[in-house]
Amino acid sequence: MKINNRVNEEMYGRGLDWQKVEVIGDKIIIALNRRISVLRHLDNKDSFTARLMDLALLNEFKVRFKKNFEEATGLEIRSILKDYDPVNQLAGTIIITVEPVEEFLSRENL
Repeated sequence: MKINNRVNEEMYGRGLDWQKVEVIGDKIIIALNRRISVLRHLDNKDSFTARLMDLALLNEFKVRFKKNFEEATGLEIRSILKDYDPVNQLAGTIIITVEPVEEFLSRENL
């Protein structure tokens, strides 16, 4: 998913190492994104501050991703749920669209 990679490049100065995307009805699931490494160094020293930074970055990512995604595809997003697991250094994202992705795509291809 190029939009996900582009937003990561804009925010963190690098793209994703890898991602897995699944579409299920009105949900797009992006699993197993890696975290920016600089925050890993804060975890042992000040985990509270590291978590606050994670939350701020996650919120900014959601704003940017929604704007880019809707502009590029025309498919409206209802909500983006994104979280980060500091133990395994992985993030996951669930994008909930206003309508099922398959219906949107079939209508767009008519």
